[in-house]
Amino acid sequence: MNNFLQQLRQLDFNDIGRWPWLFHAFFVGLFFALAAILGFYLLVYQNQMPRLEKAEQEERALRSSFEEKQRKAANFTAYKAQLAEIERSFGTMLRQLPGKTEIPNLLVDISQTGLGAGLQEELFQPLDEVRKDFYAEKPIKIRLRGSYHEFGRFVSDIAALPRIVTLHDIEVTPATKDAVPDELLLNVTAKTYRYLDENEAAAAAEAAPAKGKAGARPVKKPADAGKKPARPPKKA
Repeated sequence: MNNFLQQLRQLDFNDIGRWPWLFHAFFVGLFFALAAILGFYLLVYQNQMPRLEKAEQEERALRSSFEEKQRKAANFTAYKAQLAEIERSFGTMLRQLPGKTEIPNLLVDISQTGLGAGLQEELFQPLDEVRKDFYAEKPIKIRLRGSYHEFGRFVSDIAALPRIVTLHDIEVTPATKDAVPDELLLNVTAKTYRYLDENEAAAAAEAAPAKGKAGARPVKKPADAGKKPARPPKKA
């Protein structure tokens, strides 16, 4: 090895023809190796590597999609049971919505709940219904006089009603300036709900886009629009 390196250092690059055949073969082989490496880099690596990276990214995306779908397929039975449970719960909640004929009785129940809690009713004002997709919302303005504990009993009794009733805009204030600490006024908006029958639901669906169009302002016609032009005077 040392002899080879010594001979390599003694080579005259100005007289390549007199080199030993071993060094000719070595440098020719080195030249072809470098040319092969350069050709691989230019023709294969630069052109094909972006395609390879893109194919690997697509493979990872497809693998991730496959794994996600596989998980969903494995949990399909559980999802199906969960959907059935949601449908049962929705049906139970829907049965808690009164029909149109039951609303008057429900209003009486709400009023009696306040009286049953020992409160003095000063205002009980049902407002107009607000129709939604498949149900209607019935707000009621209520003002009650009583103590803090009686208010708590009223709220608890409202929650115990068999029908869905929610309380909104709750405001508790002293009954008067000179009132005792336990004499308070409760202003609250109670909302109950009822389901719409098929005809009412269809009418509510048709009314929704109509409201959007109602916001457009009508185009005003000029004051002289529609009037016939005056005839020119007859020539004498």
